[in-house]
Amino acid sequence: MSNSKEKYYFASDFHFGIPDDETSLARERLVIKWLDSIKNDAKAIYLAGDVFDFWFEYTKVVPKGYVRVLSKFAELIDSGTPIHLFRGNHDLWAFSYLSDEIGMICHRNPETITMNGKNIHIAHGDGLGPDDYVYKFLLSVFKCKLNQLLFRWIHPDLGIRMGLLFSKKHRYIKRIEAGKDINITLENELLYKYANTYLEKDNNIDYFVFGHRHIPVNQCINDKTSFILLGDWMNHYTYGVLDEDGTFELKKYQDKL
Repeated sequence: MSNSKEKYYFASDFHFGIPDDETSLARERLVIKWLDSIKNDAKAIYLAGDVFDFWFEYTKVVPKGYVRVLSKFAELIDSGTPIHLFRGNHDLWAFSYLSDEIGMICHRNPETITMNGKNIHIAHGDGLGPDDYVYKFLLSVFKCKLNQLLFRWIHPDLGIRMGLLFSKKHRYIKRIEAGKDINITLENELLYKYANTYLEKDNNIDYFVFGHRHIPVNQCINDKTSFILLGDWMNHYTYGVLDEDGTFELKKYQDKL
């Protein structure tokens, strides 16, 4: 492994917090081992959302737990490795704590970033693409600042418990089962449709990189552009690497649970 920091790493959908404290902690420790394995050659790390299954920041309160992985994020950042977070639908209520206290660079919208000579369009992926109007309506409800203010008035002991209960076991099983089916038809994928539509206005994208779908995919759209779904760390334990020469690979962390 090269000692120079020339590689960019990508991961998504850790979903810390589900289905229970013990399983979540094991996943947290696994992600920390992965971070330690890449820290010597990581120029930057991009997390494409849903790091936490539920996250809400009160003015002076954040959800209990995640001390180990948050400390590891801070350690890497303090040592000179930037960590970017593209907020997902499960951590969309991440406001200033992760940036001010941990040092993460938080993104609210899709962005195109040039790395190792390649233009990478990156986002979590929720709410992108055509149709799915019911989900987009619900997303607008959760993003509404008035609704966020009203939720903040709920005592944290109740509010955080409500959020965790809403996100936990039944949705965990659904998410696990959905992620097992990797035989998808790309043409039916909303994010694939989004990528093709985006190319009509900007054909200079080399890689589209998304989380959200819990499925690992690395497929060419055309001779220049590839479509990447990062998978997750509940079924697949996959992550992306952009090498020094601009080649993007999806890899599986072998020390999986």
